[in-house]
Amino acid sequence: MYLALADAIERDITAGTLAPGERLPTHRDLADVLRLNVSTVTRGYREAEKRGLISATVGRGTFVTSDAVTNSSMVSFEPCAPGMLELGLIAPLDHLDPEISEGFRRIARRKDPSALLRYSDPRGQAEHRKAGALWAERYGVPASAEDIIVCAGSQHALTCALGGLLQPGDRVAVDGLTYPGLKTLAAMLGLRLVSIAMDEYGMIPASLDAACRRDDIKALYLMPGVHNPTTASLPEARRNEIARLADKHDFILIEDDAYDLTDPGRIAPVGNRVPHRSVYIAGMSKSLAAGLRVAFTVAPQHMLKPLAQAVLNTIWMAPPLNVELTAMWITDGTADRVVAAKRAEAARRYMLACDILEGLRFRGKGTGFFLWLELPEPWTGYALEQAAARHGVNVFGAEKFVVGQSPAPNAARVSLTGTESLDQLKQGLLTLREILRGRP
Repeated sequence: MYLALADAIERDITAGTLAPGERLPTHRDLADVLRLNVSTVTRGYREAEKRGLISATVGRGTFVTSDAVTNSSMVSFEPCAPGMLELGLIAPLDHLDPEISEGFRRIARRKDPSALLRYSDPRGQAEHRKAGALWAERYGVPASAEDIIVCAGSQHALTCALGGLLQPGDRVAVDGLTYPGLKTLAAMLGLRLVSIAMDEYGMIPASLDAACRRDDIKALYLMPGVHNPTTASLPEARRNEIARLADKHDFILIEDDAYDLTDPGRIAPVGNRVPHRSVYIAGMSKSLAAGLRVAFTVAPQHMLKPLAQAVLNTIWMAPPLNVELTAMWITDGTADRVVAAKRAEAARRYMLACDILEGLRFRGKGTGFFLWLELPEPWTGYALEQAAARHGVNVFGAEKFVVGQSPAPNAARVSLTGTESLDQLKQGLLTLREILRGRP
């Protein structure tokens, strides 16, 4: 019966009978109407919440989530329509990645490659962790090799941080709009996300403080440098206040600044102020090469063992051959040159977007990989996503990023790097502009 109740909620949401943000009856009221035990309704609501359909807040009630009508996954497992222009997924400008064949030849000249095919320390080899410390410095994070855990990409690092340091049922504070990969991962791990209000500058510390006093927050997930999806950069004063709240409320800080290197002139990460409770993920996918699947996690000594155990429990170790290639490119300067080249290409794409989208409101970075496009009435992000798909363009509406009961703004994230060429990007942006001149 509880599964039937969850299925009914899902059907009503899909049919539009239940709208995002709509309040559901209390457990007891619904039990009386349906002539069920309250415990059955509670289990049904819990199942619907696990599916991401509803969200409950103590003292306020249970509501249909704002993203219930959209799929939070960044990748569709269905075959793409031929010729679809990718303005949704943010690709890391793959054509500017380092030349891999020469990289393998250099490795073969330097050492026996077969040594990289064996089991090794789940934390990562010593020389690889040393290179990871150098990479963390690019983000302004001081670290030594002893502070590093090597992971198989930022998503894996996030999996290890959440799975290794938290327990199912724990609450994690996040921006009201956040990285969809975190949402799906939290659902898989049984973690509860708590939406924190934000504005044009990012998370509002007073809202975080209120949430910590209301709920038992165990961790905070932040993208303070270049926020995904809004491109906001958290000011230093707010970073100081969030660090103070981390100590005050005793929660773990997880920073994942995947796009921080796309925007020079960064402010020191929040975790630098509270290194004893901070996990920083220094990824390589958006800056060097996504297929390497390498990221370096910086953490205090008392967190290293559970993080290393999480690596062991999931994949045993990040592939040493991939990490060797990454470490070589970090130490010889290749990675820095690739980052500079990708910034330059992103700048060309940003200027193209500024020309085509003139007259529309959007935010972005001059060398950034995506834009946050504010939509004219009566457009919603979901409506634009659907209309764009019919015209051969993939774009992500705000609903994909919204958490819980937070209202979805009329906005969409537009990738500038998903298409292979500038001509394809131009075609996709022109299509969006023409769509927005009409009505949903």
